[in-house]
Amino acid sequence: MASATKPKPSAASVVGATTALVLLTALNFVNYIDRYILPGVQEQIKGEFHTTDAQIGSLTLWFMLAYMFTSPITGWLGDRFPRKPMIVIAALFWSGINFLTATVHSYDSLNVRHAALGVGEASFGIFAPAILADFYPEDQRNRVLTIFNVAIPVGAALGYLIGGTVGEHHGWRMSFIVSAVPGVILALLIAFFMKEPARGASQHDKAKLKKDTVVTLLKNKAYLASILGYAAVTFSLGGISWWMPSFLQRVDGRSESSAAFLMGAITVVTGLGGTIVGGTIAQKWSYKNSKALYLVPAWSALLAVPPALLCFFGPKPFTLPSLAVAVFLIFLGTGPVNAATVNAVRPEIRATALAGQLFMIHALGDAISPRIIGSISDRSNLNTGLGATLITLVLAAIIFFVGSRYAPELHSSEMQVAA
Repeated sequence: MASATKPKPSAASVVGATTALVLLTALNFVNYIDRYILPGVQEQIKGEFHTTDAQIGSLTLWFMLAYMFTSPITGWLGDRFPRKPMIVIAALFWSGINFLTATVHSYDSLNVRHAALGVGEASFGIFAPAILADFYPEDQRNRVLTIFNVAIPVGAALGYLIGGTVGEHHGWRMSFIVSAVPGVILALLIAFFMKEPARGASQHDKAKLKKDTVVTLLKNKAYLASILGYAAVTFSLGGISWWMPSFLQRVDGRSESSAAFLMGAITVVTGLGGTIVGGTIAQKWSYKNSKALYLVPAWSALLAVPPALLCFFGPKPFTLPSLAVAVFLIFLGTGPVNAATVNAVRPEIRATALAGQLFMIHALGDAISPRIIGSISDRSNLNTGLGATLITLVLAAIIFFVGSRYAPELHSSEMQVAA
């Protein structure tokens, strides 16, 4: 257990933690840029390869399958070996895959390419939060992981914009090639300037790895609630993010670049705002109520249902405003739910716990939602397909509300490292 007071951080530790936060957040931007280029150009891909909506939805399924089944391996590695070199290798690998997109000329080869991208990104998604949790104490992790997760809406927005704009003028393959450059640069910066923290360093106790890791996690109700609730939100957010550019083109009759620009603008403004506001609310609320890291995501999901319903089924003039409100509300819970996950487990099993989170949120979330929505769309329309996301938003709220009963106490302590 953390002590009431902690030693004042040295200048070197502050610089090391801040450097890690900046570089890992920047690489997270690139991570989400790469992931959201495809939705920005999927109508172009659909036309070239003559695919159905279900087949387009399957592209993310193969990405997520690789992502999920890589995560147990990388989680095991992350609890036993230095994570910094593995992050560098992962970033160089997925950047190389983007360069090789020029060689893709069939639907099947695109599936293989997208699955390979998932292998590289799965490694980073586990190692980075674990490193940041070792640099910062538990009462600061919500703030730090909120900053780290600002990359989700901003990176996604840039992915839409790069995909739609570059794809419309130079072809969809060039969009991926362009995105490969910053990944290489950041991998090199991390290799030379970021330090590897000791496991459990922020808690000043020795991390001892035990053999019953999986059993421990399965009995941890706070951990299970955070990842299952997050999985339900990810189903909704992943499905909306994947299909909304197509929705804007088909329903509003917009061009590829216009739909990508609007989706990107809405995502970056409301997603960024929602992430910051949600993180701030949870940080202040958590000083009075340790359940805040669960309650903010619960209300976030529940309040997003009415505007999402209006977006999918309401009059056209309400489509964009209601989409903006829904995205803002969904993103309120992004930082708090990640902080809830890392706070629910001990440092020696943190990488494994994050691997479990990554596996579950994608297996039950955005690995299947684009395919399900696409299949419903093929049988009815895209409006009805997107309506499936309303059910999982309600389910997420219920899980988080129930999970809040098991929220661990947050220890009040002096900040060890200031960003």
